[in-house]
Amino acid sequence: MRTYPAVVNDEEMYAHAKEVAQSLLGKENVKVAPQLMGAEDFGFYAQRMAGAFFTIGVGNKSTMVTIHSTHSPHFVVDEDVLPVGASFHAAVAIEYLKKHESD
Repeated sequence: MRTYPAVVNDEEMYAHAKEVAQSLLGKENVKVAPQLMGAEDFGFYAQRMAGAFFTIGVGNKSTMVTIHSTHSPHFVVDEDVLPVGASFHAAVAIEYLKKHESD
């Protein structure tokens, strides 16, 4: 079985994604999660190109009875956050291309 590499954020891409998130969502809504020692497919991608791993909040404590982690068989997503996640992904890409269009 192939081992998973560590997920290591590219510092420049991390700073870029964080800046975009803060601009899009407000600084108060962007939180840095504690480091974890879990396996993640993203580690393979980050070996090939600059990347930054981020998550979006997908639980709504006011409308959901229980909130489970994404790897739980009981996981349920608050689908109202999906447009926020899609917008964030698109904004990260668009702003990156704008910054590097002359490269």
